[in-house]
Amino acid sequence: MTHIVCPHCQGVNRVPEQRLAEGPNCGKCRRPLFNATPIALDSAGFERFVGRSELPLLVDFWAPWCGPCRMMAPAFEQAARRLEPRVQLIKLNTEEEQTVAVRYGIRSIPTLILFRGGAEIARVSGAMDASGLVAWTTKQL
Repeated sequence: MTHIVCPHCQGVNRVPEQRLAEGPNCGKCRRPLFNATPIALDSAGFERFVGRSELPLLVDFWAPWCGPCRMMAPAFEQAARRLEPRVQLIKLNTEEEQTVAVRYGIRSIPTLILFRGGAEIARVSGAMDASGLVAWTTKQL
């Protein structure tokens, strides 16, 4: 069983690994666990996902004023369609969630951090296209 945090209600679901690709729904709110789109989180939601999800999480640390971040946003959405359900993609606005950005030492944006089991396993800074995002993430796993 794999623990997955619902992007809608943040309930924790146990899903058999072989059923991840079947479009499972949340046991609490009944909405899809995977939408093939990045999940925008605040600091509390970020902590819940990193602390409870057993899926790898690719987090985009970004800010609305950042030109490269805005340019990469469509590629990040395309990567979500290609990587789910193996990886969940998350966006964290560093302007609104400065304490999280400071804790992870975010000095330039966009910065991508890949988490697995609550721990950082890889990091890269700078904008990438969708193919680059998918290739980098797959290589790290």
